[in-house]
Amino acid sequence: MEKKKQWSAATESVWAGEKDYLVHGATQVPVVHSVAYNYDDVDEWYEVAIGKRKGHIYGRNTNPTVESFEQKIKILEKAEAATSFSTGMAAISNSLLTVLKPGDRVVSIKDTYGGTNKIFSEFLPRLNIDVELVETGNHEEMEKEIAKGCKLVYLETPTNPTVKITDLERITKAAKAVNALVFVDNTFATPINQNPLALGVDLVIHSATKFLGGHADALGGVVCGGEALVHDIYHYREINGATMDPMAAYLILRGMKTLKLRVEKQQENALKVAQFLQRHEKVEQVFYPGLENHVNHDIAKKQMKGFGGMLSFALKGELDAVRQFLPKLQIAHRAANLGAVETTVGPARTTSHVENTPEERAALGIPEGLVRYSAGIEEIDDLLFDLKQALDQITI
Repeated sequence: MEKKKQWSAATESVWAGEKDYLVHGATQVPVVHSVAYNYDDVDEWYEVAIGKRKGHIYGRNTNPTVESFEQKIKILEKAEAATSFSTGMAAISNSLLTVLKPGDRVVSIKDTYGGTNKIFSEFLPRLNIDVELVETGNHEEMEKEIAKGCKLVYLETPTNPTVKITDLERITKAAKAVNALVFVDNTFATPINQNPLALGVDLVIHSATKFLGGHADALGGVVCGGEALVHDIYHYREINGATMDPMAAYLILRGMKTLKLRVEKQQENALKVAQFLQRHEKVEQVFYPGLENHVNHDIAKKQMKGFGGMLSFALKGELDAVRQFLPKLQIAHRAANLGAVETTVGPARTTSHVENTPEERAALGIPEGLVRYSAGIEEIDDLLFDLKQALDQITI
């Protein structure tokens, strides 16, 4: 029997999940804009409807273009199954609401994406679900909280926006000791740099809007994990309706073909930007896991293949300095997005944590003057020149 080669992530980004969806000799997956699917045979229709036979019934449930995207990310994350959503936050909220019920307890970290933090601090408590948020990176404290018992441990590593790192293998081991599930937001790392399922995690979550799509033109979310868990999440989503649009799936599929190329260039640029910022007199602090002085740099080095294209930094002069700095940048979108081929910059107060009050951001350890920087694929000398001229114009 011919042995099948294990293709690299770069090759899988291009080819995975597409072959079964190519029609009429086309080399690209088509965009199927059909709400429903015809069956002349009523018994066949029924078997597809109950999942006994492969096929599609209704667009809120499944779609061929969307399914091809799910297959690609499933293979890249080395998962048994994957299911997609209209946005990253839909992926997070639907996954949480699938497994949690009143009386359950969640242990997570303080420094998650602002929308995720809002679910933990505002929405889950309304359902009588207890949430304990631990200082990000304090593994001992997290282990103590997990040992008290919980249904779910929710992690994000690297975090948005301060790119803090959690030891996935260590925390997953603590969670399994109390039979807790572990969910990980892998958006910043991407499957190119990190595969949490290989470390024992139960579910990997992505905002596909970001690095997976890479071109800031399509919204989407996806989860990957074991067959049974993902099926339960899919069932919740199909009933509640946060379905990925087929055109978005096509755009993200197309973007993923260059995922490894983009991520490698973005993290190469990010490291050089972080090193430059460390040396600049107007910069108070730089956060990037690729820097040797970054907290838990050694953990990032152990569980990641690369350090990603995201960094953040605090300016001396705080918010007033940010107000002077951002308008002077010539090569950057000042926008609430990340992971695109273009460099995108903005303060946490208008991007990742715009939903939070200044007091809430302070409690989460996010200063008002923090700048989030998503490195694009531009020429690094141009990015460094642009940063220098903008920083040099700060008069505070």
